[in-house]
Amino acid sequence: MEFGSINKFLDGKTFLVTGATGFIAKIFVEKLLRVQPNLKKLYLLVRAKNSESAAGRVKSGIIRKELFDRLRGAWGKDFDSLVSKVIAVAGDSSCANLGVDDPTLKEQMWKEIDVVVSVAATTKFYDRYDVAFNTNTLGALHILDFAKKCENLQLLLHVSTAYVSGEKAGIIPEKTFQMGETLNGTSKLDIDTEKRLINETLEDLITRQVPQDSIKKIMRELGDQRAKQYGWPNVYVFTKSMGEMLVGQWKGNLPVVVLRPTIVTSTLKEPIPGWIEGIRFQQTW
Repeated sequence: MEFGSINKFLDGKTFLVTGATGFIAKIFVEKLLRVQPNLKKLYLLVRAKNSESAAGRVKSGIIRKELFDRLRGAWGKDFDSLVSKVIAVAGDSSCANLGVDDPTLKEQMWKEIDVVVSVAATTKFYDRYDVAFNTNTLGALHILDFAKKCENLQLLLHVSTAYVSGEKAGIIPEKTFQMGETLNGTSKLDIDTEKRLINETLEDLITRQVPQDSIKKIMRELGDQRAKQYGWPNVYVFTKSMGEMLVGQWKGNLPVVVLRPTIVTSTLKEPIPGWIEGIRFQQTW
């Protein structure tokens, strides 16, 4: 597939962006609207109880941010018309069909979407294993499965992280993971086994009525232990690596690009210099 001009490619396209309230996704959405206002639609997947709640999250958590002030100033009274292209979708990438319950909406999305941008992730280095696995590993597979149902899909952009390569020194070539590949090469990784381990551990803890605080601690420690067993420094990059493996294994003929950004801090100059959200710093490993 040849893109030619990026702006030309974007013209008239319909996008689905998962993890839409995250830092990277907000910047991506603003950039898309700014450089190519002739986009057809932007479906934004957000965790919410219903469509009304999803729309509220998109307005308050994305559109009303100062990140969009440049667009607001440029479009003036027509700004609302521009952002009317943005459609909030209540769902969850850790669920089958992205948790989209409305069958009419699902069919509409499958018919209209040209590009899926998979940004949804939990980026905590010491998260619970079940949470990180469901979001970063199984979530990647759910997004891929949803993309396969899109009749006119031209691209799945899967956002990963450069740190799937672990703590290696020197020049690290960009190559895809093979299913079951590990960083230390000591044992073969089996994603189904990891899923079973998570489920069995949780079931045992709940059966024994272990307090929630203790369950949280145990699941965090399990994720850290499993990551290190296979050569990754933390559960975040471990589960993102497994997500890449699933996408690579099951993508079939789907056009897929895997993007591996490094440390994400503030904007450099667009749309405003130094825009940042929340507390971000270069966390030690």
